[in-house]
Amino acid sequence: MKAILMAGGFGTRLRPLTINLPKPMVPIGNIPIMEHVISLLARHGITDITSLLYFQPDEIKNYFGDGSRFGVKMDYCLPDADYGTAGAVRFALGDSQDRVLVISGDLITDFDLSEAISWHEEKRSEATILLTRIENPLAYGIVITSADGRIVRFLEKPSWGEAFSDTINTGIYILDPAAVRHIPKQTNFDFSQNLYPLMLSKGMGLYGKIMEGYWKDVGNVNEYRLAHQDMFHNNLSLDLKADLERRDDASIYRGQNVTIEDGARFEGTVVLGDDVYIEHGVTLSNCAVGSRSRIGRDSTLRNTIVWADNLLGHSVSADDGIICNRSKVGSDSRLAEKVIISDNCVVGDKVTIKPNCKIWPGKTVDDGAIVSSSLIWGDKWNRELFTDSKLTGLALTEVTPEMTVRLGSALGASLGTGSTVVTSRDASDLSRLLRRSLLSGLLASGVHVADLEAMPVPIVRYGLSQGHFAAGIYVRHNPLDYRLIDFILFDGSGLDMPTARLKKIERNYFGEDYDRASLDNIGHLERPQGVLLDYRHDFLQEIDTDIIRQAGFKIVVDHSNGPSSQLFPDLFSVLGVSATELNANLNPRKFSSTSSDRSQALVQLSAIVSSIKADFGVIYNSAAEKLTVVDETGTPLDSQLLLMIVTDLFIRAVKPQRIAVPVMASMGVDQIAADHGVEVVRVGSDHRSMMEIRRSGEVGFVGGTRGGFIFPGFQMGADALFATSKILELMARTRSSLGDLRRKYDRFQRRAGSVPCPWSRKGTVMRQLITSTQDKQRELIDGVRVFENGGWVLVAPDRAKASFNIMAESDSAETSEALLKQYAQLVEEWQS
Repeated sequence: MKAILMAGGFGTRLRPLTINLPKPMVPIGNIPIMEHVISLLARHGITDITSLLYFQPDEIKNYFGDGSRFGVKMDYCLPDADYGTAGAVRFALGDSQDRVLVISGDLITDFDLSEAISWHEEKRSEATILLTRIENPLAYGIVITSADGRIVRFLEKPSWGEAFSDTINTGIYILDPAAVRHIPKQTNFDFSQNLYPLMLSKGMGLYGKIMEGYWKDVGNVNEYRLAHQDMFHNNLSLDLKADLERRDDASIYRGQNVTIEDGARFEGTVVLGDDVYIEHGVTLSNCAVGSRSRIGRDSTLRNTIVWADNLLGHSVSADDGIICNRSKVGSDSRLAEKVIISDNCVVGDKVTIKPNCKIWPGKTVDDGAIVSSSLIWGDKWNRELFTDSKLTGLALTEVTPEMTVRLGSALGASLGTGSTVVTSRDASDLSRLLRRSLLSGLLASGVHVADLEAMPVPIVRYGLSQGHFAAGIYVRHNPLDYRLIDFILFDGSGLDMPTARLKKIERNYFGEDYDRASLDNIGHLERPQGVLLDYRHDFLQEIDTDIIRQAGFKIVVDHSNGPSSQLFPDLFSVLGVSATELNANLNPRKFSSTSSDRSQALVQLSAIVSSIKADFGVIYNSAAEKLTVVDETGTPLDSQLLLMIVTDLFIRAVKPQRIAVPVMASMGVDQIAADHGVEVVRVGSDHRSMMEIRRSGEVGFVGGTRGGFIFPGFQMGADALFATSKILELMARTRSSLGDLRRKYDRFQRRAGSVPCPWSRKGTVMRQLITSTQDKQRELIDGVRVFENGGWVLVAPDRAKASFNIMAESDSAETSEALLKQYAQLVEEWQS
């Protein structure tokens, strides 16, 4: 059997470790990752290896040569174009008729490949994917198999709501010639995106084998550290090609010509390369020290990785650090937790480097210097920056001016020099300050900025949709907590920015991988004129103002001290509506509200509506996107009941063929649609999913479950003022009151709850949920929606918290409560 070894890409997420070194050559236990992979192949009798090269190919070719030094036959292939993963393998194989094993050169595993090959043969599989189970599957392709191992579904890098299993694609494949023949020559073709779906569609023998043993994709610095910790604690067995020596309770892997002076102490597992010199009084605890490095007297290193050719002075301390090649650290220096010192650096004597700092290649740190930065937010966002296209953190603690400059630089690098970004904010001084820091990062990266200053979110979306922009970003206080700041990111059309683009920004941000523009190419800051006037003009074009005027409505509007009052101050007079407006003055301190504030505002609104006999009352959230409504009797309408009422109005007035609602929408929507012969499409619960289905033109209306609606014609996103106007128009057309419709649809009983669940167990719970409900009627859209006992229950992992959200609905409160309790107990049980 032949092996194709994929020698990785640029290793961006591993920077600064991979600035001068290709990712497969990064050492684990002083041996390159790719060498560990080749040793594994050789142990299982696979010695004919072709390496597909990408970044810094000569580094790999010069190290491995013809492979004879490692007991294999090595040759190399450098694709002449971007053919994708499968296309590159086909390029390397040519017209070979051999079975092939495909494996990445930048992963660490001890899988029994011989067992996998035998299983492949027993199943008569045409392609077998080696699978494993991990705690957090979001960054990988999830694979769902039947009981006999046949693959039935792929999900490439899903959200938590789509993570129906914790079983992932490891990137190790066994391919028969029949599978390879389906890969077109010299064409961009991917395994997960193209080949495997094609094989599924043709009913070919595509199987997945769940492997026992260790597997880790060393994709970022944190995973690199974890791989070493697994090695130090004997969770990972590697051939370290060194003699094992026991000293006290320590295990020392000792290379050739190692010198250890008296008084040196060792704890846990220590790996020493060739020609290492350890002076007296040194303490090494769970460390790897590369060849030709010297550790000065009385130094203490714990959980630290030192590469080759380094010199550490006396009394140096380091904890969980990484020191790359050819660097010098002066005496009495302290490297705090998770410091990285890159290649060819000089750190002076008595230097303190604060936690999580990275010293990039070739830098010099003067004697006595203190290298520091605020890294509280760094700890918070080690997992990810964005949730649902939004970054949220504590103002001036987690979200600082320094952090937002860096965010602007990362966003600018992802867009490219010469792009233009639309920015805006709420009216607070803090949002203004942080937006200015963001602008600095954007402009310094060569990105132009069209700044709308203080405007609500619907104006930003509208402005983006009308121009040629690369992205948009809005800065505001979080509506539910004034201490929190939100950065909301949009794509160039005004939709919430998609996950793939957000991940690119995250990689730039965490890898600090962004260049500054030249002096001649810095970005320009502009203040566009006329956007608000255009918005108002197009707004009124989509409203039947005559029918609203004839109806003579009376309403009460609470602007929540937000910008909606400034957006269209004469709207209701234009529509002929008698409006009593509350909290219509901008007050940045009121942009957020507590649950108590919101309850009090609702009580006040209800009292006023009923006392003046208004047709309804509405509260706008501070972003002017969502509505809270009370009917003419002053009775509050929860968001699901409001959705049913607006759906009823729209279907009767407009008669669409198809509408869309989130997966968690009430079953009442389906009954309303069925009564009028209208199809209901269910989508994910996030705002972008709603906007995408509207933009596709497949539906005439999108109703949200949180008080947001997307009507045809004007906006692709939720707009509270426009929604209010459309509700007035629909009420006039159908001659309906909200109270009458409330009494028609308030029979549906909903119950909701949350069950705590560690991030590390979410994938396991989703796998158990998928397995236990496979014989039941269900929907797999955003979480798992199961139909039982005349109702339904939705179980979905929370995207921002370590918990699962559960919602149940039926015609009976007892049934809804029973479903909620049943699945809450199951989620708790499945965690163990």
